[in-house]
Amino acid sequence: MKKALFSLVFLVSMLLTAQDKPKLVVGIVVDQMKMEYLYRFSNDFSQNGFKRLMKEGYTFHNTHYNYMPTYTAPGHASIYTGTTPAVHGIVGNEWFNKAAGKEMYCTDDATVSTLGDDSEKEGKMSPRNLQSSTITDELKLSTNFKGKVIGISIKDRGAILPAGHFADWAFWYSKTGAFISSTYYGEKLPDWATQFNAEKNYLKYVTKGWDLLKPKEIYNESLTDNNPYEGKLFKKAPFMPYNLQDMYDANDAGILRSTPFGNNLLVDFAKKAIESENLGKDNITDFLAVSFSSTDYIGHVLGPRSIELQDTYLRLDETIADFLTYLDKNVGKGNYLVFLTADHAGAENVTYLKDNKYKVDNINFKNIENQLKEFSQATYGENLVLDYSNYNVFFDKTKVKSKGLNLQEVKQTFKDYLQKQDYIKRVYTEEEITNGNPSDYYLDFITKGYDPIQNGELIMIFKPGYVEYSSTGTTHGSPYSYDTHVPLIFFGWNIKKGQTHDRKEITQIAPTVTQMLKITMPNSSNGEVLQEVLKN
Repeated sequence: MKKALFSLVFLVSMLLTAQDKPKLVVGIVVDQMKMEYLYRFSNDFSQNGFKRLMKEGYTFHNTHYNYMPTYTAPGHASIYTGTTPAVHGIVGNEWFNKAAGKEMYCTDDATVSTLGDDSEKEGKMSPRNLQSSTITDELKLSTNFKGKVIGISIKDRGAILPAGHFADWAFWYSKTGAFISSTYYGEKLPDWATQFNAEKNYLKYVTKGWDLLKPKEIYNESLTDNNPYEGKLFKKAPFMPYNLQDMYDANDAGILRSTPFGNNLLVDFAKKAIESENLGKDNITDFLAVSFSSTDYIGHVLGPRSIELQDTYLRLDETIADFLTYLDKNVGKGNYLVFLTADHAGAENVTYLKDNKYKVDNINFKNIENQLKEFSQATYGENLVLDYSNYNVFFDKTKVKSKGLNLQEVKQTFKDYLQKQDYIKRVYTEEEITNGNPSDYYLDFITKGYDPIQNGELIMIFKPGYVEYSSTGTTHGSPYSYDTHVPLIFFGWNIKKGQTHDRKEITQIAPTVTQMLKITMPNSSNGEVLQEVLKN
C-alpha cells in the first residue's frame, strides 16, 4: 500500500515538474490583422481555429500599438523586445538613415550570403540592425543555448526579427519557391530544409488555383467581387477564381505570397521544422516564431472589404485549426504555449470612405516630396530637402550651412508650410520630439517611434482617414486606432480561459512571456506585464 502511494506521489510530482515550463512556445504574428476581423468573420470560422483560441484561451480585446510608425518590421521587433522603435532601432521597414546618409532596409547585412538558392539579394539578411534583445534571445541565454529557436515567415523581416540575435535558424520565402536563410545562421541549410525545397511544395498550391473556400453567399461581410476599391493581383482583374498557374508562368513563385496559400506553405514548413529539429521533445523550452505574411500582401492590394481578404481569413482559420491539432498530437495538449497577435492593423480604403461622404483623401508620396522641394526652391532658391520618407523630412545640413541659414529657422519655416496643408494634423521638429511631452497624445506616439540618429528633422501626422497610398487597397503606419488595434490571445500551457476589454499595449507581450518562462526580460523592456495571464 505504502509502495503504491509512493509511486502515485512520485508520478504526480514528475508530471508537475514536466509542466513547470512549456516544452514549446509558438509565437504567431498575423500581418495586418485588425481585431475587428475576429468579430466580422466569426460566423464563418470553424470551431477549431480562431474560435478555439478565444474559447479556451485568454483574449485581450483592446490591445494597441503605442508608437508610430505602425509598420511590419517595427511591429515584429516591438512584440519580441517589449520596447518601441525609439529604443530597439527598427524605425521602419526601410528608412533614410541620416547618420549613414543613405537608404537602408531593416535586416540588410552585406557581410552575409544567401543559403538555399541562387537569389543573392534575397538572402543577404540578418538581425544585426536590431539594437535590443528579444524573448527568444533571453530564452537562448537562460538555457545556455540548449533551447532551440527558429523563426519562419514568408517575409524576411517577419522571420529574422522575432528569432533574435542568437537564433538557431531564421527562414523566409524566396521568389524561387524555396525557404532560404543566410550565412549569419550557418554554413549551409539543414538537410531537412534542403529536402523540403527540393520537393517544390509550392507547386501543389499553384496548380490548385484560388477559388472561394465557401459558397459565395457566405461572403456577405465583404463588398461585391471586383469592386472599384480593389487593385489588380499581378495585372489580373480582382475576380474569383484566380488561375495561379498563369500568374506563376508570367512571374515566378513569389506570386504565392499574395494568395492564402502562402500561409499554408508556411505551416507545411513549420511542421517540418518541428519534426526535424525535435522542437518540444524535452523539458528544455524551445521557441518557434511564425509570421503569416499573405494577409498583408492581400490587404494592401485588394483592401479590407474584399471577398479575397475574407476568404484568406477563412482559410487561415482552417490552417490554424490544423496547426493546433498537429501541436496537440506532436507536442501534447498542455505542453505548448501559443500567443497570437499582429504587427499592425490597417486603414479602410480612402476612396470607399470618400464615396460614402467622409471628407478624407489619398495622398501621393511623390507629390509631397515634390511640393517640399518646390517650396524650398521658392523660399531659399535651392532645394534643401535631402529626403522625404515614412512621414520624415530630412534636410541637407551642408547646403543649409553653406547658405548661411539657421537650421532651426529652416525647420520652423517648413513646419509652418506643412501645417497649412489640408491633410496635416500635426508637424513636430526633432527638438520637440526629443524633449517630449506626455500630455500631447500624438507627440507621445512619435517620441516612442523616433531615433534621433536615424530619423528626420521633421515628422508629420496626417489627419484621421488620410492615407499615403493609392486609390485601391489599403495601407497602415498611423497612430490611429485603425492601425494600432490588433488581436492578442494567449492559449495552452498554464492559460486559463477568459477575456478583458481593458486597454493593453503590444510592448507588454515580451515581459509577460519571459515572466511565464521564468527567464530574464529582454534588455530594453519596460517590464509592464499582462497580469491576467500570470495569475494561476
